[in-house]
Amino acid sequence: MKALGIILAGGNSQRMRNLSEKRAISAMPIACSYRSIDFSLSNMTNSGIQTVAVLSQYNARSLNEHLNSAKWWNFGRKQGGLFLFTPTVTADNSWWYRGTADAMWQNIDFLKRRHEPYVVISSGDCVYKMDFAPVLEYHVQKQADITIVCARVPEDEDISRFGTVKIDADGLVTDFEEKPMMAHSNIVSTGTYIIRRRKLIELLEQCNREGRYNFVTDILVRYKGMKKIYGWMLEEYWSNISTVESYYKTNMDFLKPEVQDFFFREQPTIYSKAADLPPAKFNVGSNVKNSLIGSGCIINSNVEGSVIFKRVFIGNNSTVKNSIILNGAYVGDNVHVENCIVESNETLLSDQNYIGENEIKVVFERQNRYGV
Repeated sequence: MKALGIILAGGNSQRMRNLSEKRAISAMPIACSYRSIDFSLSNMTNSGIQTVAVLSQYNARSLNEHLNSAKWWNFGRKQGGLFLFTPTVTADNSWWYRGTADAMWQNIDFLKRRHEPYVVISSGDCVYKMDFAPVLEYHVQKQADITIVCARVPEDEDISRFGTVKIDADGLVTDFEEKPMMAHSNIVSTGTYIIRRRKLIELLEQCNREGRYNFVTDILVRYKGMKKIYGWMLEEYWSNISTVESYYKTNMDFLKPEVQDFFFREQPTIYSKAADLPPAKFNVGSNVKNSLIGSGCIINSNVEGSVIFKRVFIGNNSTVKNSIILNGAYVGDNVHVENCIVESNETLLSDQNYIGENEIKVVFERQNRYGV
């Protein structure tokens, strides 16, 4: 594929509450074995893109550790590969990334040195699977300046956290509103775009000269009547995980057979960094229903409708229901967990109840089990 990839993985969201204190949103665990960024990286390599740059900034240590070897996504190659860019102090610039356009502009030398004619820009906080090749063909056929990959979201979704798009019968974007207070369309931008490399360089330099730093508001919205911007509809599963509620819902979607089949069994494959762990162990007294259990877990009690990540221990006479337990957490004896997200390496002491009543409860207590 005659394109290079850029994954924007530097942002933070206050709607993630405590979950983003330890990691970037792109590094959030998904479905027991994955990180959010794995889906964008897998889409890139499965589409034949050989060169990908990941732009990270906020709380990037966990993300950087996950990306410490490019081989897991087939980017360990002589030509191209996986590049990780963080803000760098230079003689000309000492700013952190001030926005998505500024993040790309600060690494514009990377774009100028490449030879691929097109760029696929993607977000690291979305869970989806797609082939970018048909989108590039559509982009070339329409002679578009920018092509936006769009998706329909349910009417009950909080559409105000997305960029909403209106598309005419020919696919031309007639309106684009970024996070409107009142949405007039349920078609949203997925945060994935295709643009010619030289056009992107030109727009980024123009934005920098004018003191503009955001790709959506300062390029897409600003130029919507001046540039030929087209929309491509993604009909398959797509979810953005930038809120606690959407993160919870996305993981729970993986308990549905059709979602499991789409991501786990249908080609192409979603890749991730492998962990050398034993299979989960289910001791006498365990009872697991409609749940995903990660490798390295030890289960001694009842688990129902939950996603249990790697290396989790659940003690005796406990109940975990409709919850997400992140990597390395410890659940003691006689503990009841329901409608919760338990942070990684957290300790839930024995004889405690953790129940989310009117919203998903994030359990983040920083208790040290080795000190009790």
